[in-house]
Amino acid sequence: MSDTNLSNTSRTNWAALEAMTDEEIDYSDIPPLTDEFFENATLRIPASQAQQLVQIDPDVLSWFQSHHKKYKTAINLALRHYIESNGEQPAL
Repeated sequence: MSDTNLSNTSRTNWAALEAMTDEEIDYSDIPPLTDEFFENATLRIPASQAQQLVQIDPDVLSWFQSHHKKYKTAINLALRHYIESNGEQPAL
């Protein structure tokens, strides 16, 4: 890392860190991740992924998951079939 790079705020010696094994890294200052931590955690989805979210009823999702290993692909194919059977071609 260059000291002249003003946009870099990290003072981490990345080369030294990358050269260390997991056993050599001191994690003692990091608190353990408890069940309470995960109960209070918030899922944050990047905006680029959030645009692709679709609300699917739990029973519909469960059905696809129980019938198809690649259930997301199966849902997409079902939606594509619906569009095509209604006389419209999806934009590719």
